[in-house]
Amino acid sequence: MSVRLFEGKEHALYYWKYRISPSEEIINKILNFLEKHRSRPFDLAVDVGCGTGQGTVLLGPYFSKVVGTDVSPAQLEMALQHSIAQNITYRECPAEQLPLENGKVDLVTSMSAFHWFDHPRFLKEVDRILKPQGCLALLNYTMDMELSYGDCSEALNQICKELYAALLPHRNPYLGASSLDLYKKTYGALEYPTKEWHENLWVRKSIPLSSYIGMMESFSNYQALLRKDPEKARKLSQDITERLLKAIGVTSPDVEVVLSVRYYCLLACKP
Repeated sequence: MSVRLFEGKEHALYYWKYRISPSEEIINKILNFLEKHRSRPFDLAVDVGCGTGQGTVLLGPYFSKVVGTDVSPAQLEMALQHSIAQNITYRECPAEQLPLENGKVDLVTSMSAFHWFDHPRFLKEVDRILKPQGCLALLNYTMDMELSYGDCSEALNQICKELYAALLPHRNPYLGASSLDLYKKTYGALEYPTKEWHENLWVRKSIPLSSYIGMMESFSNYQALLRKDPEKARKLSQDITERLLKAIGVTSPDVEVVLSVRYYCLLACKP
């Protein structure tokens, strides 16, 4: 059974406001892989575990139809509030029970969600709904995110490392020791003969420091700490914010910093 998280309305709002999305370069890598095996135009893409839809909307320009699916009504409500593309729809369902016909889908994506699924059952569903030569793309990013600002980047990243270390004990046991290892293992075990593994796909963007803090607060391990000990969680967030501001030498969390995030990606084509 997959894990159900990210279901509160406040958490969904944080997710929409602060979660990062794959870069255009990563989306193009997926589309180029798909185009090697299926000719354009592309009909249907399905984004599983779509959350509030930040990744789903990136697929809209390239497909006749895009369906985002998630188990969380609050996440989907937020996605619908910000949905403007006429060819994108959302469905509430488990990742392991997708309401789609056999052999009708060109591309299945899961962007930073696969690790929460029942992995064998999900992959069986993917195989069921994909067309022959349809493709699967599983994306995720590592927690070793980096902040850059002037000549104080080293100090900022030391603070970030301490933050990640403080959150590590609150990591959900379902995830195991390493999500990266899970995706690599899945890549090795996947029986599709045509597949690719990509690592060290860096996404860099300028954001307010407050957005980095908001993203951190949307993480499942921070949310676990917040449920267990709200005072400790809020103190951790406040202390990290104050230390980062002091290192930069400013008082406003609106200061712009460069966030660097390391993605990895599994691509596979159904025979």
